[in-house]
Amino acid sequence: MNSNLDNSNAGNRNKKETTRRTFLKSVGVAGAALAAGGTGCISPGRRPIAGPVAAPLGDKLRVAYIGVGGIGNYHIEKTVELGVECLCYCDVDSKRIKAAAEAFPGARFYDDYRKMFDAQHADIDAVMVGVPDHHHFPATMIAMQLGKHVYTQKPLTHTVWEARKLTEAARKYNVVTQMGNQGHALEGWRLIYEWVHSGAIGRVREVHTWSDRPIWPQGMERPEESSTPPDHLNWDVWLGPAPERPYAEKAYHPFNWRAWWDFGCGALGDMACHTMDCVFAVLDPGSPTAVELVAMSRPYGETCPTSSIIKWEYPRRGFRPGFTSYWYDGGLRPRRPRDLEVGRKLPSAGTLFIGTQASILASGDYAESARIIPEAKMKEIGKPARMLDRSPGHMDEWVMACKGEKPMDFARSNFDYAGPFTEAVLLGNVALRTGRRLEWDAENMTVTNLPEANQYINKEYRDGWRIT
Repeated sequence: MNSNLDNSNAGNRNKKETTRRTFLKSVGVAGAALAAGGTGCISPGRRPIAGPVAAPLGDKLRVAYIGVGGIGNYHIEKTVELGVECLCYCDVDSKRIKAAAEAFPGARFYDDYRKMFDAQHADIDAVMVGVPDHHHFPATMIAMQLGKHVYTQKPLTHTVWEARKLTEAARKYNVVTQMGNQGHALEGWRLIYEWVHSGAIGRVREVHTWSDRPIWPQGMERPEESSTPPDHLNWDVWLGPAPERPYAEKAYHPFNWRAWWDFGCGALGDMACHTMDCVFAVLDPGSPTAVELVAMSRPYGETCPTSSIIKWEYPRRGFRPGFTSYWYDGGLRPRRPRDLEVGRKLPSAGTLFIGTQASILASGDYAESARIIPEAKMKEIGKPARMLDRSPGHMDEWVMACKGEKPMDFARSNFDYAGPFTEAVLLGNVALRTGRRLEWDAENMTVTNLPEANQYINKEYRDGWRIT
């Protein structure tokens, strides 16, 4: 196995690469043998099956954290409750490591995860990735190549191609995976699934999802001013695979990177893997045949627009009819559904399933407070019969599967689910950047009616960050 990250910027490269290649060769034989048995992939609406389990570990799962500020604090807080151990962690900003330093006083700190993997891969069972979107793929891929279980924040990747490759890699290296869309462990989509699959609302032909994002600035040009990066920030590593650009205070780090195509995926990429999760979990749509930009505010070259409406077309699949799915952000909303009671308003974020007999309104980013509308229909139908198992918790699923206490697919937002889901979501950004309706050949990952759109299916990587 010679696939890995080209870490040409790291010191003592030859010695470290030799160590890494030797290690990869040793884990590759075992990984290939396990991969032949499959991953026990399940469709999202089914109960977990008795699939393969991870290799037994010690009493504690040894986790390395990539990104310990922001969402990384949440990763640490929740996994400490689950009794994990940490011997090393990484963040480009030494001012954001307080929670990690307090939780794991004996752990070693790095500002470059490539160096952390080189030095301490033997001390790691699993990795949690909570960094800007453009780093998700390289950090996750290195971890899987080293045989580490991975938990990666949403959106799973920065590009469509990256999502496909991580899905394939998870099967190849036979590791436990989970995307950080914690609503997938909650009750909301399960109730919707049970209503829809019991026939309570008839056939679903249309779904609408909307978000209160962005809550960061979008729709602007690159700042003219630049400044020297502060000493506590490794700006070169923060840029990572993205093209070089000067540092500008508060323009990118630590929060506003979401608006910039080089680093983030805008409101759609940031929130659809939460808010549209119920659509994918309930309807199991597979790949769209077409994605279309319906409306957007003024376009900008380097940043996402301030608002947009995007449409996906999904074909018939089994007994489920084809349907269309819509996304709204930047304050835009779908039309008021005729089933909604007089005096009730649409929530600031949510999803609406339009059925032939009734509709379901799910409020919030995690399909909270899902209910059938109109209210009279809700009273008539009542709570659905239980069809699905419930979750012990999103990170609990992952930790239990990593430790071999549950099958590997017990982590329900594993990459067999999250990868195709992320592909479809990020195709919306390709439509957004081209301003056109795109016809999609999923098998070949190609836009067939607009060749110039294919430049956005993947991206160029800066030297030192290419996967080779």
